Amino acid sequence: MKTTFIALMASVVLVSCDPQTLEGIIGTLPTTTLSNEEVIAGLKEALNVGAKNAVSFTAKTDGFWKNPRIRIPFPPEAEKVKNTAINLGLIVQVEKFENTLNRAAEKASAEAVSVFATAIMNMTIQDGFNILKGDSTAATKFLKQNTTAQLTMKFSPIVQKAIDEVQLTSYWQPLAEAYNNAIIFTGGEPVNPDLNGYVTQKALDGLFYYVGVEEKKIRSDPAARVTELLKKVFGSVY
Repeated sequence: MKTTFIALMASVVLVSCDPQTLEGIIGTLPTTTLSNEEVIAGLKEALNVGAKNAVSFTAKTDGFWKNPRIRIPFPPEAEKVKNTAINLGLIVQVEKFENTLNRAAEKASAEAVSVFATAIMNMTIQDGFNILKGDSTAATKFLKQNTTAQLTMKFSPIVQKAIDEVQLTSYWQPLAEAYNNAIIFTGGEPVNPDLNGYVTQKALDGLFYYVGVEEKKIRSDPAARVTELLKKVFGSVY
């Protein structure tokens, strides 16, 4: 198994090695039926499958709200606001506020597919080599590195629209005002967290969490290799 993996590595770096040196390396290893193109195609397909599954998990109704692993909580920097609001009897308002944060993330996540597809399409031979020799979430890290900036730009207006549509600030403002009024007597700093930035980052965190879960499945579980190409490439490596 290990020697097969090493042979696969050699095939991936075919274009970057000196022919004489590569010939010497391959001569000492078992041959593999996988071509360089098949390896890269397999990696791209794995990322496509993992990314689409991750989006399907997060973009559905309650994908964030009823999932304890990625559910977006009250902003930590405003935890005192939450506690003060609950003490003032505003429990329903607090829950509505948190629910709306998660609904915004669910709506934004649906837009990730096209961004992921572009990054995957542009994967290079060297990217493939780095992923294959990397750890169990190397492909996820590649996707995160190459899409976070674009996803942030794409998510932000969607999150803002969701915030505006459900009047999230109408939940936030009374909570923040109640807290800010209370600290007049108790002391402390007034709060005004960036709701858009908070929800956007949490949406990305949840999305990439599931991309990582899917990658690990494809690497370790034959049942998760849902196409012939995935079975061929990952079955040869693991």
